[in-house]
Amino acid sequence: MLASAVRSYLSVRRAIGFSLKEVGIHLMSFAAYSDATGQQYVSAQTAIEWARQASSVESRARRLANVARFARYLQAEDMRHEIPPPIFGSERRPRPAPYIFSDEQICHIIELAAKSGYRTLRQQTYRTLFALLSCTGLRVSEAIRLKYDDITPDGLVIRCSKFRKSRLVPLHETARAGLEDYLRQRRLYAPFDDHVFISLRRKPLSIKDVDVAFRTVADKMGLPRGRGKRRPTPHSFRHTFAVRALRTCPDGRDHITQHMLILSTYLGHSHAALTYWYLEAVPELMRNIAETCEAHMTGDTL
Repeated sequence: MLASAVRSYLSVRRAIGFSLKEVGIHLMSFAAYSDATGQQYVSAQTAIEWARQASSVESRARRLANVARFARYLQAEDMRHEIPPPIFGSERRPRPAPYIFSDEQICHIIELAAKSGYRTLRQQTYRTLFALLSCTGLRVSEAIRLKYDDITPDGLVIRCSKFRKSRLVPLHETARAGLEDYLRQRRLYAPFDDHVFISLRRKPLSIKDVDVAFRTVADKMGLPRGRGKRRPTPHSFRHTFAVRALRTCPDGRDHITQHMLILSTYLGHSHAALTYWYLEAVPELMRNIAETCEAHMTGDTL
């Protein structure tokens, strides 16, 4: 019944670039639940009952929103499908304030990574990885998927990353030298695997591997731990890179527009609004915005 409609819906959305892994699991679960109750069409009440099985309000809201989008798609051809109301609230959670590293903290993280664990390639792997994340702003998932062929004279080729976009990330000559120095050691360790970064198991690094290595270093430094609003993670290197780039933005409306567009493209964001979010990351940037607005309102010039 609804299961075939779910497969059709997922096929259409995946064809335009969405992965929808979790959404697919949720909708197939909803379809099975609906079929068990004899429903041939999306029922708002059935959707609410199904979503209520989730353990948290946030999960219920997200599950119900997935069904609502699915029902809206089906309703275009058959009005008997009902769109459930968002009775559990919005599925969108406020983005937590990012943790921004100082230059000293980044140097300390890289230094400790070079001393953590056994005296094997592991030390140089995480030393190089964290340094690369810091100076390029790559997502962790993009960095651990890098292969030898992705390192070109023009920079790093990031293939089909988030939103299935590919892009070229330039490398400073010092970053290239550090990467080449690491690769001279790494090629001897696992010559038949062409991934740039590998684990001691001679397999490509996983997100979990990187999280564990980072947490080990962060604990030695005494950086915050837990689920607080400002918590350092490997992704904090990307946040820090973006903020550092924003600080170099020249004054002037046209300059700012061009700078934001270039940075958004460089980071692989789907739209510039995601890049503007970084303006909230540090008080210095917000203070500059406030001072500029005040000067504009009073007619003064900065």
